[in-house]
Order: sequence, then C-alpha cells, then structure tokens
Amino acid sequence: MKIIRAEMWGIHLPLKEPFVVSYARFESMPSIILKLTTDTGLEGYGEAVPDEHVTGESFYGAYALLEKVLMPEVMGQSPFQIEEIHGRMNAALKGNPSIKAAVDIACYDLMGKAVGLPVYNLIGGRAHEKLGYPKVISIGEPSKMSEAALDALENGYEHLKIKLSGDAALDVQRLKEIRLAVGESVPIRVDVNQGWGTYETAKRALAQTESLKLDWVEQPLVPEAFKEMNELRQSTTTALMLDESICTEKDLQCAIETRSADKINLKLMKSGGIYPIIHMAKTAEAAGLACQIGSMVESSIGSAAGYHAAMARKNIETTELTGPLLFSKDPGNLQYEIPYVHLGEKSGLGVDVDEAVLEELSEMQSVLEE
Repeated sequence: MKIIRAEMWGIHLPLKEPFVVSYARFESMPSIILKLTTDTGLEGYGEAVPDEHVTGESFYGAYALLEKVLMPEVMGQSPFQIEEIHGRMNAALKGNPSIKAAVDIACYDLMGKAVGLPVYNLIGGRAHEKLGYPKVISIGEPSKMSEAALDALENGYEHLKIKLSGDAALDVQRLKEIRLAVGESVPIRVDVNQGWGTYETAKRALAQTESLKLDWVEQPLVPEAFKEMNELRQSTTTALMLDESICTEKDLQCAIETRSADKINLKLMKSGGIYPIIHMAKTAEAAGLACQIGSMVESSIGSAAGYHAAMARKNIETTELTGPLLFSKDPGNLQYEIPYVHLGEKSGLGVDVDEAVLEELSEMQSVLEE
C-alpha cells in the first residue's frame, strides 16, 4: 500500500465567539486539512493548525511548504512506514511541526482503516476508561468570567480552565472572583500563555493566589525561562505546567534537567503529530512528569488525533481538546457529551469528514498526484 494522491484545503474555522488569550484574539481559526489516498483506495485525513506565536508558522507559508516541500517526500510511501516518513520530512524541512502533524495524523488514520482498528489500538491500546475535558473560559472582565464559570458548572462541566491576560493584578482579581463564585471544591486550571512576563511578577501573582488551591498554573513565563521556572517552583506550592516551552524532545530534556515543571502540556501541532508525542510522553514518564494533551483549537480531525494519543498513554492524565465545541461549523463529527469525549471503536480516527463543509470554508485548495 502506498500514498498516490493528496488533497489540501486551506480553511478558516468560524468561531461562535472570539477566542482571547494573552497574546492574541482570534475571530476564526486557520486550519489546513489534508487528505491522503492510497493505491488501495483508502482515504486518511490530517490537520495542521499553524500558530505564529507558538510554532513560528504562518497560515499561507505552512500551506505552501506542505504542498511544495513535504508532499513530494510523502508521495509513494506506505503510511505504515511512519519512522521513514518523519525522517524524510525532517530532512526536507526544519521545524514546521503543524504541517508534519497533518501528514502524521493522515497516515495514522490510513493505518487504522487498513487494519480495521482505532488509532489508539495501534499505539498502546486503551489505557483510560474515558477522557474528559474542561470548560475553557476566555479572557474577559472578572464578573463575566465568574458568570461563565457558573454557567459551565450548570451545564455539566466538572473542571474549569481559566485563560489569563498578563495583567497580573487583574488576573488575581479574576481568579479570586471565580473561586468565590464556584466554591472551593471545583477544580480550576489556569493558563497564562506567557503573560506574566517576569519572574518577580509571576512570583507575586502565585503568592496571591496560593490560597485558591488551583490545580496548576500553565506557562506563566516566556518559553526560554527554564531557570526562572525552576525558581518559581521552589517559591510556591501550586503546581506549574509548561506548554509553549515544550515543542521538541530536546525542549523536554531541558525541562527535565532544570526541574522547571511539575507537568507538561503536549500538543500534536507543536511537536509533529502522534508519533513524536508518544515518544515524548514516554520520556516524561521516565522522568516522573505527568502529561496533558492540549489543543491549538483544531477541528474534529486534529482533536480526535490528540484524544487517540491520550487514550493510549497512562501518564497522559488530562486532555483539553475542545476546539470542535467552539466552532459554528466543523468538517468532522467527533462526539462530545459534557464532560467526556467519545472515541468509539471505529477504525482510524473514527471521524467522518464532510468535504462539502471543506469546500464551503476553503480559501485555498490543491490536488497532488504521484
């Protein structure tokens, strides 16, 4: 079996409402959907969500590189030769992990369909009974965020993830109002997306929120601040998670050596797909670090891939792939039932793709054949 055809769609996924993090405001999410077809007639789907702030990739640049640089390396290859495919992609192009993830995910979808198994059964089997997800609360005024938190609990969510702005004083107020509104027993995760900037600012904010019993605080400082993160860990009892700091195996090794995190947020889009993520999760496990699979706000295609990776690893303890819940249109049909996702037993990713939606949302489209 070999790959003989590739189709690409460059789309913008429409958000129900703007998604706001400390470094950007998104009215829609850029996404590149890839379909690979084999000489046996099987079709596999993958997705890339480039983010200039995290992976350094632009939407148009990523599309061009996938079409012109990576696809020539993939054509004619068997999707089962995933080590060879990653080696060819890495030799042809440095970095650019999201478009490598698109190829990787499509190959795993093809592998699963070829043998009639869900992807998680190809990479370790079912290691969890079920996978949950939190309600992500976007940045806003403290009163609005606390109202959103209460609404989430009323709708059946069991965990909250709070996005913060980088204005440390206002962020502390936000967290205090949310904790007061929801009570002491509701798990609250916090994501600063690098926003607190300096060690001293982060240290003060952590001290002021320590009594709130947060589950963890994610990426308070810039990605390179491993030494400062180690010092923060020594100054607080709140667990610290790294996200933007950890894109490659080398980044993970640096975090381990500097003891700069309690937890690691892994993302397929940062690291090149399922294959490298499984290796990174094993490295983290050996170092005693728990992991999470997070999201770059992918559609059902990329989100399903992340959930399959999480399902197959014990030390991937939490998941946060809620992009499909945020979109008014999604080309896939990953099944969510608050607060759990249902992967099922279908082969491959287990997601049906509506190409009519892709055509409707498409800004760019290409077809390549061997």
